[in-house]
Amino acid sequence: MVRLRPFFFAVFLAAIAAGGARADDSVAGDCKGKAGIARFENGGLIHVAARVAQKETITVVAFGSSSTEGVGASNTRATYPARLEAELKQHFPGISVRVVNRGVSGEDVSEMLKRFDRDIMKVKPDLVIWQLGTNAILRDDGITPEQPLIMEGLRRLKKANADIVMMDPQFAPKVLRDPDAIPMVEMMTKIAKESNIPLFHRFELMRHWRDDLEMPYEKFLSPDLLHMNDFSYGCTARYLAAAIADDVKATSKMDGVHASVPPRTGTVATSR
Repeated sequence: MVRLRPFFFAVFLAAIAAGGARADDSVAGDCKGKAGIARFENGGLIHVAARVAQKETITVVAFGSSSTEGVGASNTRATYPARLEAELKQHFPGISVRVVNRGVSGEDVSEMLKRFDRDIMKVKPDLVIWQLGTNAILRDDGITPEQPLIMEGLRRLKKANADIVMMDPQFAPKVLRDPDAIPMVEMMTKIAKESNIPLFHRFELMRHWRDDLEMPYEKFLSPDLLHMNDFSYGCTARYLAAAIADDVKATSKMDGVHASVPPRTGTVATSR
């Protein structure tokens, strides 16, 4: 697959020329997710919970491809990792939060594995958010070879002594037209459950916008109808941060960590 970096800069320049939305305005009041989307079904973020309890810096590595790098965002402040850092700081006031963007456009899992040591292990993160799956779908190679590669990646991440959250593909026309799209989402859900690892259901969040709320694709996707935009990056960060905060609260109580996790100012809207 051709790297998409040139496209990223083209989108960036086009957004500036058109007076694109500022990062501050990227998440509007209609940023709504299906009830329960801001809650993980598996695992427990024990390392993040410990950092919060001790009021120490939380280091997060956002690891993935174009959705992590930020293709389609109007500027670097509007990418999901940048917005996630801002959201987490609101959930955990008084605690330093650092989200490191390690997204490389166009990569599949086999290519990501080659840079684990450089982009993850050397950072020594408390949490790794691994966004994956889309490029395997788009390459038409089938998803069967991806499962052992994903399992190898999870094995390495567990050895890094960090919490892990997986993020599944985006809901977009260029993804959906491939017959591997739904099987990939289902495979990732199965892997997450069997490995007891939290999975952020980005696909379901975006499907809800389109199918349940009848939101036009242009609202949450770039003009190429594949990459996300400021709105969807901002909403993804908002719900992901809420899920992390919710998990930290639950993990702290379960493990007997007497940490006070202050409530976030404002609530994440959900629709039923």
